[in-house]
Amino acid sequence: MTTKKIRPRDRDAIIQSLRSGVTPRNGIQYIQVGRVKELQTIVTEIDRVKDQGATFKFVIGDFGAGKSFFLQLTRSIALEKGLVTMHADLAPDRRLQATNGQALNLYQELVRNMCTRAKADGNALQSVIEKFITLCRDYADENKLSCDEVIKTKLRTLNEFIGGYDFAQIIRIYWRAFESEDADLMNNALKWLKGEYHTKTQAREELGVRSIVNDAQVYDYFKLLSAFVKKAGYNGLLITLDEMVNLYKLHSSRSRESNYEQILRMLNDCLQGNVEGLGFVMGGTPDFLEDTRKGLYSYEALRSRLASNNFAKAAGVNDLSGPVMVLNNLTPEELYVLLYNLRNVFAYYDPDKYLVPDEALSDFLSHCANVIGEAYFKTPRNTIKAFIDFLSVLEQHPELNWKNLIKNINISNEVDDELDKLDQQNDFLDDDFTDPAKNEDDDNLSKFSL
Repeated sequence: MTTKKIRPRDRDAIIQSLRSGVTPRNGIQYIQVGRVKELQTIVTEIDRVKDQGATFKFVIGDFGAGKSFFLQLTRSIALEKGLVTMHADLAPDRRLQATNGQALNLYQELVRNMCTRAKADGNALQSVIEKFITLCRDYADENKLSCDEVIKTKLRTLNEFIGGYDFAQIIRIYWRAFESEDADLMNNALKWLKGEYHTKTQAREELGVRSIVNDAQVYDYFKLLSAFVKKAGYNGLLITLDEMVNLYKLHSSRSRESNYEQILRMLNDCLQGNVEGLGFVMGGTPDFLEDTRKGLYSYEALRSRLASNNFAKAAGVNDLSGPVMVLNNLTPEELYVLLYNLRNVFAYYDPDKYLVPDEALSDFLSHCANVIGEAYFKTPRNTIKAFIDFLSVLEQHPELNWKNLIKNINISNEVDDELDKLDQQNDFLDDDFTDPAKNEDDDNLSKFSL
């Protein structure tokens, strides 16, 4: 009889998230299986950030293979080790490099999703600032100093960064507003830090600073934030970015290259030791990495840095020490354990409340294997969704026979429809064929062939 317990809130969150095909934000420890070596590698990388170093990792896997789940697990480990985390999904309006506000949109989303161990649901920027202020006040009281002078001294090193002077000024403004209980001024300071000022004039009128966060400086502010959270008593900053395939989907080669150049800049800084206490983990598909026409391999400088280890490839093993981590597939045995865990979650870890016997788990996996072949464990998202639906029906209608239900389960292979459409377009159009009248982000007409 197991003694493990799960809170109803975590149980419901896990079920609802997996049923929708998304990664649960909480409770992932109840369902994690396999990928031991990958997790050991991520722990090592996080420890490097914690020890004043930096890391840069691509997590590569097929659509539906569990990249988002792995990134969520990575964030959980980082929070447990005292880091601040920020996360976001790339989208058509959120990129690493842009001129029309898309990079700023990504920055704003990342700051909204800033988390600490004590505030794991996001919006942790204010608590990070106030923790820094508390540390400064304690130091000032112990040494009979002015708190404003202590804050000024501790932030002085930020002046070495691009935008660091104004960043430090904003923190001091927040402190003064905090002391005088000026809520409007505190909100204006937070608004600046969140990148929500759109004109320098407004920022100068309301805060007295001459710069704002913009598309061109997003990466510079990542470095500023990583330095600041260290001063606030945290062990570093880890930024996770998912859905990197959205860069691969960009029709404009000029836009793709500018984003790949930004990735190269970040990669070089992390690998060469030019930044401290900062880590990036990015999730993408094999096409995003290896496609020589539109993927990262289309940019020669990145291709040379991200190419796989030939010795590992020849030996048929996975080298996890480089900047690219290819997720190993779950084995059928690991997927069985995952279904076992999901059954436990449904039953609140009470064997007397199991909806199906062990035999049902094996029969379910056999049915999936017969319908979609090896994809049921290589890209298991649809398999998991189907199993959740299966248990949900039995939970609501216990009179039904589980054996009959399994026979009627319809499960499909996991594919990205947008990538399929993109491939079809590429079969017909040259990569540089776009409509120049649409917007300045598109390339000019180069070729057209029938």
